[in-house]
Amino acid sequence: MSLYGQYLKERSDCGIVEDPFGFATYRFMNDGKSIYLMDIYVVPKMRTTKIASKMADEVCEIGRKAGATELLGTVVPSANNSTISLKVMLGYGMTLQSSSNDLIVFRKSLTD
Repeated sequence: MSLYGQYLKERSDCGIVEDPFGFATYRFMNDGKSIYLMDIYVVPKMRTTKIASKMADEVCEIGRKAGATELLGTVVPSANNSTISLKVMLGYGMTLQSSSNDLIVFRKSLTD
């Protein structure tokens, strides 16, 4: 695990999935049924290789093994590249759960 992964675990009990070209961070929600995909980052030259989907799949599997039934993710519309993030969420099969002010929440069932 990278130093960043160790830092996350110690600081906030978050998890990380790492690849030589990127990472995905996640945490379990207090409700026990949700795993929240916090961030995915893939270096620009590798963004069309499905690395992000593979890391998201791994986060989903971690969630399933722990008893989670849904994956949550968010997009902040005012952030850089938010249109791309929206397309990624929808392309991964996530659906709109809610939105407010500057936050859009997406959901994907882990039981289908």
